[in-house]
Amino acid sequence: MLNLVRRNLAFSLFKTTSVHRLFPRTSCSSAAAASDNSFTVSYLIDSCGFPLDKAISASKKLNIKTPDRADSVIAFFKNQGFTETQIGLLVRKFPTALTCKPEKNLLPKFEFLCSIGLSESDIVKLLTANPRLLGRSLKNHIEPSLNILRDLLQSNDKALIAIRKFPWYLGLDYQANLAPNIELLRDVGVPGSNMLYVLTHLPKYFVVSPELFKKTVEEVVEMGFDPLRPNFMLAISVVRSLRKSTWEKKMETYEKWGWSKAQILQAFRTYPWFMKKSKEKINQVMDFNVNKMGFETSFVAKNAMLLSYSLEKRTVPRCLVYLYCLDNGLLKDKNGFSWWLKCKEEKFIKRLERYEKEAPGVLKFYQEKLLGSCKLKMVS
Repeated sequence: MLNLVRRNLAFSLFKTTSVHRLFPRTSCSSAAAASDNSFTVSYLIDSCGFPLDKAISASKKLNIKTPDRADSVIAFFKNQGFTETQIGLLVRKFPTALTCKPEKNLLPKFEFLCSIGLSESDIVKLLTANPRLLGRSLKNHIEPSLNILRDLLQSNDKALIAIRKFPWYLGLDYQANLAPNIELLRDVGVPGSNMLYVLTHLPKYFVVSPELFKKTVEEVVEMGFDPLRPNFMLAISVVRSLRKSTWEKKMETYEKWGWSKAQILQAFRTYPWFMKKSKEKINQVMDFNVNKMGFETSFVAKNAMLLSYSLEKRTVPRCLVYLYCLDNGLLKDKNGFSWWLKCKEEKFIKRLERYEKEAPGVLKFYQEKLLGSCKLKMVS
């Protein structure tokens, strides 16, 4: 990242020069004339790529009399590493940014974000996603938000991970949108250690009105989840991420493959993420395991994690080598098959190396099937 000296030097150079327009000029004189703020409309279209209707709408809250201030803002963003597309997106989300004073209002926030450990690309992504942060007070909102987040996650590194995942953490009203939800989780018995991972890596599902969050927690409790186990927090994030209609469609898909509601619920308690899989992925996994491998539907229901594995890179090659080992007398029956799919690659390779003495070529067979399956995926 550019250091602060280089930033300030670059800033002193560009603030006295005019900025080139980011987008080609379009003929909008008639449309602009129809607006009470024609110069603003024209500027938003020409310099920021606004569609006409969005420019007219933004002009009701934004009054650009001369291009100097807005030009300096655009030049500032370009100097901080924003592309023209990102600048256009940022300004469309937060047009008021064009009225900021770069040296007074913007630069201190960029310097602060840099000082806490965010890279230039992190800052660009953060502000493109949440440009309204530029309108928040550094002293009264952004810095206090970071301090609260550090205390909550007990680590600056975890706070940075959370900010990258959920840019709205900075400037968030914690007392209104998060503190009551954390207190509710504590009340039902969720250990703090179980909260840390999810609040760090899946924060957006927990920043919600206390009323809605309480309803979700009650629903998960009714499903039979134990608040003491990590899956409780994962189940909340999954339920929060799916609309009711989407949930029902997933249920219908599993039921068409013969799963009972009790099996679906048990699978959800065991591995909540299986409800996030697409209909296409569900059908592909079920078709392979049931129709091609000959397993009962209940086998997949009891091993719902199989739905998260790549068919091409894991399931198909391992199943083929499993059948190879079965045909060569290395395995007596299909008991313990789930191990073949669940174990880590390193451990799986070591198992095949042990079989090499009895069935030379088994490792080569697996590697060929793995490569062939990946090539077939690339072609399709």
